[in-house]
Amino acid sequence: MQVRYLPAKVKLCRRFHGLPATAEWKIQMSDHKIRVLLVDDHSIVRSGVRRMLETAGEIDVTGEAETAHDAMLLVREQDFDVALVDIQLPDKTGLQLLKLMRAEKPKLAVLMLSMHSVEAYALRAIKHGAAGYLTKDISAATLVTAVRKVASGGKHVSPELAEKLVNAIGRGDGAPHEALSDRELEVLKLLASGERIVRIAQILHLSPSTVTTYRARILEKTGMDSNAKLARYALENGLLT
Repeated sequence: MQVRYLPAKVKLCRRFHGLPATAEWKIQMSDHKIRVLLVDDHSIVRSGVRRMLETAGEIDVTGEAETAHDAMLLVREQDFDVALVDIQLPDKTGLQLLKLMRAEKPKLAVLMLSMHSVEAYALRAIKHGAAGYLTKDISAATLVTAVRKVASGGKHVSPELAEKLVNAIGRGDGAPHEALSDRELEVLKLLASGERIVRIAQILHLSPSTVTTYRARILEKTGMDSNAKLARYALENGLLT
């Protein structure tokens, strides 16, 4: 709800109700729309999400960005109630952008959007301060409900994902991939998908030597000694879709 201040002409009304003329009288306005920022590098995804959201009269998509850089420019220039952020962007991961947004606008509710329904990504997002985690195959009704909920200060995850998160928390930090940084997890996913070092460097905007260093850390932390074993581990732990 938007809070507005009544002008001086209501002083008589204030006196009528026993309020001092100098008192600030606030009223809650019901016409405030939820301002949403969409961050996804696929225009067709943004278009579909926008149409789903705007079926609800009180939600207004007031900003769109393809990259983390452009998203942060908008966050600094405008006020949003909710940001819908893809987990993977061209210049940064969604988790990296989440942390930047939280640092810039702590009250901004960030909903992560992903093709990945596994708890490995969702748990990291929640730990980093996300207000919720959604997969891109959700219905329009679920999306609208989630946006409304986080805009009012709540959290949103699907019942299925909530159960997975509870199980993941119950396991503690036993899974080797839980020890990986966000960037290392991204490199692991790409290695397990069969991408070569040079291609991973291009995708993540890193140097090949940096990717090689990440690979060495991943092998050490997971106790693996080859990309083939990393791929098998990723499949067994639901890190790939």
